[in-house]
Amino acid sequence: MTGNKKEIINYLLDKPDDKLYEIKKHRRKRSLNANSYMWELVSKIAEVLHSTKEEIYLEELKRYGQSLIIPVAENSEPDGYFKYYEFLSKRKLNGAIVDFYKVYKGSSEYDTKEMSILIDGVVSDCRDLDIETLDDIRISELKEGWK
Repeated sequence: MTGNKKEIINYLLDKPDDKLYEIKKHRRKRSLNANSYMWELVSKIAEVLHSTKEEIYLEELKRYGQSLIIPVAENSEPDGYFKYYEFLSKRKLNGAIVDFYKVYKGSSEYDTKEMSILIDGVVSDCRDLDIETLDDIRISELKEGWK
């Protein structure tokens, strides 16, 4: 359910006391245009750097994206569970040797704030390479549209 404070309270008043309910702040999904624009810029960077858009995309995720560190059984990889990851180190955890990986969330899973950070980073990288981007006003307008 989505609603304001009063609507949520009224909704919960009729519900059984022995059940658990989760309440979190509602966030609108970002526009798919954000992801399309990011991929357009990534493709331009790849052209200039003579690379693939997938390689550049991973580099951009590493620089500006969302990530977390996870332990994985020694000599295993998180392949099949995560698409974007890199090995960090081998350490002891609870008496066992494990491999630690940094895993990156794909941009299609980002909310508006996360996508905004990624777009700002990619735009900055484009400008550093003299790649034309939308002007700051247009980018700000797009961001407002994502919210």
